Amino acid sequence: MPELEALIEQKLIDQLVYGDSQWIYREDLKTEEDLWKNFKYILEQNNKDRLNGEPLSDAEFDQVKNQLQFSSFYKAGEWLVGENGKVMVHVQRNTEKLHLVVMNHEHIAGGSSVYEVINQYRALDTGDNNTLERDRRFDVTLMINGLPMIHIELKNKQHSYMDGFWQIKKYIGEGKFTGIFSAIQMFVISNGVDTKYFSAASDTELNPKFISGWLDRDNNPISDYLDFAKAVLRIPEAHEMIARYTVLDEDSKKLILLRPYQIHAIEAIRDASKTGKSGYVWHTTGSGKTLTSYKATRNLLMDIPSLDKTIFLIDRKDLDTQTTQAFQAYANNDLIDVDETGNVNDLKNKLKSNDRQVIVTTIQKLQRLITKRLQKDTPEYIKIKKLKIAFVVDECHRAVTPAAKRELERFFSHSMWYGFTGTPRFAENPYPQLGDLPRTTEKLYGERLHKYTIQNAIHDNAVLGFQVEHNGPKNMKDETDVAMYDNETHMLQVLDVILNKSYYKLGFQNGKGMTYEGILTTSSIQMAQKYYELLKKVKNGETNLIIDDKIKQVLPDFPKFAITYSVSENEEGSTVNQDKMKASLHDYNQMFGTKYDMSQIQGYNANLNKRLARKDAKYKSRTEQLDLIIVVDRLLTGFDAPCMSTMFIDRQPMGPHDLIQAFSRTNRIFDKNKTYGQIVTFQAPVLFKDAVDNAVKLYSAGSTKDAILAEWNEIEPAFRKSLAALRVSASTPEEIPLMSLKEKKVFAKMFQNFDRLFAQLRSFTKYDDSMLEDYGITQEEYDNYAAHYKNVIEIIKDEVPPQPGGIEPETPLIDFDYELMAYSHTKIDYEYIINLIQNIVTPENTDEKITSDVRQKKIDEIKQYIEDLRKENPKVADIMSNIVYEIELDENMYRGQSILNIIENTKQECINKVVNDFCLTWCTSEEEVMYAANHYRNGIIPNENAIKETADFTRYKQSQEKAFPKFKYFSKMMTELKKIMEEEIKPLLTH
Repeated sequence: MPELEALIEQKLIDQLVYGDSQWIYREDLKTEEDLWKNFKYILEQNNKDRLNGEPLSDAEFDQVKNQLQFSSFYKAGEWLVGENGKVMVHVQRNTEKLHLVVMNHEHIAGGSSVYEVINQYRALDTGDNNTLERDRRFDVTLMINGLPMIHIELKNKQHSYMDGFWQIKKYIGEGKFTGIFSAIQMFVISNGVDTKYFSAASDTELNPKFISGWLDRDNNPISDYLDFAKAVLRIPEAHEMIARYTVLDEDSKKLILLRPYQIHAIEAIRDASKTGKSGYVWHTTGSGKTLTSYKATRNLLMDIPSLDKTIFLIDRKDLDTQTTQAFQAYANNDLIDVDETGNVNDLKNKLKSNDRQVIVTTIQKLQRLITKRLQKDTPEYIKIKKLKIAFVVDECHRAVTPAAKRELERFFSHSMWYGFTGTPRFAENPYPQLGDLPRTTEKLYGERLHKYTIQNAIHDNAVLGFQVEHNGPKNMKDETDVAMYDNETHMLQVLDVILNKSYYKLGFQNGKGMTYEGILTTSSIQMAQKYYELLKKVKNGETNLIIDDKIKQVLPDFPKFAITYSVSENEEGSTVNQDKMKASLHDYNQMFGTKYDMSQIQGYNANLNKRLARKDAKYKSRTEQLDLIIVVDRLLTGFDAPCMSTMFIDRQPMGPHDLIQAFSRTNRIFDKNKTYGQIVTFQAPVLFKDAVDNAVKLYSAGSTKDAILAEWNEIEPAFRKSLAALRVSASTPEEIPLMSLKEKKVFAKMFQNFDRLFAQLRSFTKYDDSMLEDYGITQEEYDNYAAHYKNVIEIIKDEVPPQPGGIEPETPLIDFDYELMAYSHTKIDYEYIINLIQNIVTPENTDEKITSDVRQKKIDEIKQYIEDLRKENPKVADIMSNIVYEIELDENMYRGQSILNIIENTKQECINKVVNDFCLTWCTSEEEVMYAANHYRNGIIPNENAIKETADFTRYKQSQEKAFPKFKYFSKMMTELKKIMEEEIKPLLTH
């Protein structure tokens, strides 16, 4: 290991154990056997009474070890929640069952907690499955009571911290985080100057988009690894991260580690509650407010013993949104009871009960209880009125009106109030004037306890920015004249944009099963229904609007669409509305095999939410997906579907808070190709642009910078300039291999800029592929530039890094973590198929029984995807087909193993065999040919001379019956090598 990296590691350990730190450095713990012995010792010390002073026998400790072999990090997280705060293992000793405490979350920074640091742990090659693995050394690991909880991978400053991410992903795939290491909950990666963290997940689920840096309470970044250690990895903070700030999302079966701004908000509420103060939290929409409010509600009950209840308040119209579902998904594995109230009597009984619990209810039920259902001065009235309650209000800018809050405060006189909103009411957009009632969020709830704006979130990669297009008719005298838009001509123009001009907005470049969703919002239920019926006609070929072949090639069944409105909107509807809703329910049932009727609208909406969110593995399959949802107001607030990329708005501009709420349905982090939330408006372009600019300024500290990307008239000329600059650096792709290293660096920088602008340009509805001819570049030429760029980046990375201070001033700074944004071919996604196979082998929801018919249906769908892949890459398709065939024969085959790792290892075995056979035939160096295999690009073998120099013609001549003469030997060998590179090896290295 380079000395610099060893020094970083040592400095980190020194920082962790410095002064009166509770971390103890254990230099003696290097192997799994060492760790188990250490864990056993701590377990016995902490459970002397329960063990009656008798140590665990080997057989008894084997019982413990078996309980700590977790099939997933999520399963470990479930166990770590504990029973009443105590994490237990259970041992059968003769006829007695012993309940041993592994960890007590009430003993953070004291009591029975033991904190240890280890480094250079040797994760040994198990040799299972004939995988081509080797021993791995882990950098630094933090253990609580002998169990590894936080793992840290360090790089020196010459490398990106992302190298640590890819290394961890590889180790997980190789099965290194098993046994005692299977309980890990958090990973930290750093190159000394940049430090990030993320929650533990399987190799196929790890997503670079969900890596987070640390911020202080004022949202200033803390990136230096030693500063990060002081802020996050000391005790009690590190233990709190595991015990208090980790959430288990039961729906997606994933661990979630809170981001720093979420933790600061929760701590600010805790601090305020200790002095009886109320207040509100302003966290931009899309940054995980529901998760933050859940943890705040739960932690208040745990931290403030004097509280009788905490109540999470929502508006009735949000009943069928994800908020309550998400709350329940987070709470299912928690220490405390979270109860949703079914009716007002249920709410009354929960308030009367002596149980300390979190209650989820609506403002309407609470008002009805205190005004209609409680009789003054009765025992239950007095008991409920005296309760000490903390109210946490979601979407507090609208959920509880000033009048309703005053009414509730007068009744619950011992209450504290904490509001969460992404769009507070300010003096610029106040509540209507009603007597002396408060008109702003601050006046209503108290001081702002924590702030995290759109700009903060975009800067931290917590949400995406917005690309906004205003496509409404230009030069109108009166843009508010809605008669201009209520006609079929206008509606078909809108549908043409959605269906034919949103190829890149909706992610068609990702391929089948990986496309995004759109949401179309209209001004009324009647207009939404008109759109629904017109869309059916378009799909059935009954209008002049034809869906482009380019679209149909990717998704032959496009568009799959549905319509929805909230429970209250539906109840307000006329008989006509009801009849039309029945018809759309019938369509939905036909499409997805469901059985919803008008009495089950809430069930339908809940199913629709899950389908749109695609968090459940079931909805990741194309057969279960929707492309477009038509709404009026439902889903425009409190709805989280990361795969939703675009909002199409055919209505007049809304108020500032409603606009930002609606926009924020589209800007969730998802995959590498989703780079911003897309907004397209179809009415009042001038009014809409003003409304959007004002709303964004209001909610991002006075500027639209960062939040709204440049429009077409800025991007298009910038794209032309970037193309001209690219041509100056490399007039054609063919000349790139002949360039000097310095010239290649300039080209790489120019191409990154060009690629970014090209990707932005293509996502506008004005863009058409035919424009490339006018710009003077073809798609094939771009692809060739991109292929050479990938090669150049590897060459620059392989260069010996300059010493500090030795950087040439004219050398452009290249972003080595940059991922090409415009480089994509519509193809079946390699990892998408692997995820489908993985979910059959190791289902996310292990409690759900999968029938043999459903299992076979999933396998048949995978087979179809593999056949589509076969057209492009028969070799990888063959490997996948063999694995699926084995799984069909034996459903336990590969259970709990990483399919990605198995396929990658099989591919490597194939490459090894091809290389080995070639070297046996031509008698040349296997090491050199393997290097060529791993670095072969654009038809170039980078180390051709080295291969020739290591070739042994004498041995070749002796081993071959029909050997070529020496003057033909080298050229024939290189021709054959290029042939196997193209035909045998290249397909195995590309997906």
